[in-house]
Amino acid sequence: MGSSLVALLCRVFLGVVFLFSGTAKAIDPMGGAIKMDEYFAAFGFEHLEWLATPFAINLAAVEFTLGTCMLLGVYRRYASFLTLLMMVFMTPLTLYLALYNPVADCGCFGEALVLTNWETFYKNIVLLAAAIVAFRWNQRVPAGYSYKVYWFVALYAYLFCVGFSLRNYWHLPIVDFRPYKVGVNIPEQMSIPEGAPMDEYEYLFIYEKDGKQKEFTMENVPAGDSTWTFVSTETKLIKQGYVPPISDFLLLTLEGEDLTETILSDTTGVFLLFAPKLETANEERIDEINNIYDYAQEHQMRFYCVTSSESEAIDRWIDYTGAEYPFLFGDETMIKTIIRANPGLMFLRRGTILAKWHYNDIPNEEELPQTMTETLQGKENDKKEVRYITNLLTFAVPLLLVWAYDFRKNRKKKKNNINT
Repeated sequence: MGSSLVALLCRVFLGVVFLFSGTAKAIDPMGGAIKMDEYFAAFGFEHLEWLATPFAINLAAVEFTLGTCMLLGVYRRYASFLTLLMMVFMTPLTLYLALYNPVADCGCFGEALVLTNWETFYKNIVLLAAAIVAFRWNQRVPAGYSYKVYWFVALYAYLFCVGFSLRNYWHLPIVDFRPYKVGVNIPEQMSIPEGAPMDEYEYLFIYEKDGKQKEFTMENVPAGDSTWTFVSTETKLIKQGYVPPISDFLLLTLEGEDLTETILSDTTGVFLLFAPKLETANEERIDEINNIYDYAQEHQMRFYCVTSSESEAIDRWIDYTGAEYPFLFGDETMIKTIIRANPGLMFLRRGTILAKWHYNDIPNEEELPQTMTETLQGKENDKKEVRYITNLLTFAVPLLLVWAYDFRKNRKKKKNNINT
């Protein structure tokens, strides 16, 4: 009884963690692809960058499927074995990440929950222990479905997560975990609150005497001792202070003029078309983008394209698209953080982000007036709530219907067996 309860708790724990991890990755597949690019670069596999997006989407789907199977008791032996296998691989990998820091964080929970590499390693130790228990006693936990419908549950979970990932890849993520979400005031997110903790440093002074060097602190530095010769100083960060959620928002003209403050203080409205790399930007919505620019001109609104591309790429974009709007330079990482699209459009007023559009969702000329009215009235949150509920029901309802059919069919069989 004791081992069965422990195995059940471990199975539920693993199921919840893997479901959360797969969902977080599926919400932001482009972010997952960016993280995979970091891994490929760190381990010398830059030639595999073309695999980053499909790998990120499939990794999310595999974790989501394993989490579903573990939680619902589907394919208990296989699911627990694959979960254990994944943890056997991931635990030493995250130990390596913790020791050498080839990437800033592992990205195991996407942008939903960012852990340090050491925190990730400790988390994986716990998951590995739970996976061992769940595999060792995998048959001592109840199954939620009969074996005949296992295939449907596993296949549906995988296909649902792939489809959900693709939806978030072809549009903006359904949930924005980054600091540039709609409704955020950028200047407020860039400011440091009064009384916030500051960085703490230790200052070391290196002196030399009789050919030997020694480190001194400010308290015991031998400044008045002529037998010591000053060599150098070192500064070590002991404790990091408050870091504002946004610290890298900087927009420069191609001549180097800083327009950040001008744009953030604009009271009429500013459209910013973000394209991290114009060389690979999607060109299917050029007419809609140009119509937005015309709309901005008619309503005395600013419109800029923000990119990290060089001037040659900008010139090619202008020649191909007929773009008349001015260009600004922005850091590529900043642009990819702001919007998961190439290109993507953002509208802000007084520094507050009022709307963001993936290039697939940029409104056409007929939709634009109504879209802008809804944007200024702040109706975007109502649409998001509908999308949340729709996606949840799309996943849960088919599984519930299959469970009800499976339960009814098995119950009838048991009754017939009893009667006979």
